[in-house]
Amino acid sequence: MKMNVINLGRCEYEKALEIQYNILKKRQDGVIEDTLILVEHPPVITLGRQANKDNIIGSEKLRENNGIKTFETNRGGDVTYHGPGQIVGYPIFNIKQSKMGIRKFVENLEEVFIKLLKEKYNITANRNPKHTGVWIGNSKIAAIGLAVKRGVTMHGFAFNVNTNLEHFNFIIPCGISHKDVTSVERLLGKPVDFDEEKNSVIKYFSEVFNYDIAFKEL
Repeated sequence: MKMNVINLGRCEYEKALEIQYNILKKRQDGVIEDTLILVEHPPVITLGRQANKDNIIGSEKLRENNGIKTFETNRGGDVTYHGPGQIVGYPIFNIKQSKMGIRKFVENLEEVFIKLLKEKYNITANRNPKHTGVWIGNSKIAAIGLAVKRGVTMHGFAFNVNTNLEHFNFIIPCGISHKDVTSVERLLGKPVDFDEEKNSVIKYFSEVFNYDIAFKEL
């Protein structure tokens, strides 16, 4: 099977969401194949459908002073953060057509980063039976939040590569107060090549989901 990959580079959250909806409609109508959108966002806090606004810490003014916007969205989950140095992926996949249930789809997303971290860095990452995402002990390195519209997924994952982890102090990530976040940079003690890491995500994504890659532009 073939999967389209669209690399948006640095893009505002609102603009990327508009692009997601456009690709979603085309996938629902069968005009295009399954598509993975990759993007790096300027600092933004997003709230999912079940979000508790109390999980945002500090005043709006303080967040604005740190260049962080706030945006409510229709994905699952609670509160999360996106920002520079983080690889965000939006898989627009027809899981109804492929007969892949949402649980298996989430497990595959987790497996992408579990394999990448183990094979590339010899870092052992795991699933958490109570919380989605990819974990190094009690620290989350990849968050997952999805929505499914007419059998097609949207939203997706956020993988902390060289992310400014101090920005997570403005939220209780995913509403889980007793756990924290980490990044590849923190684990290795040095930043990594962001574009190379993006290529690694594409590589492992295609392996786990068994897709051939076709790079596309909007």
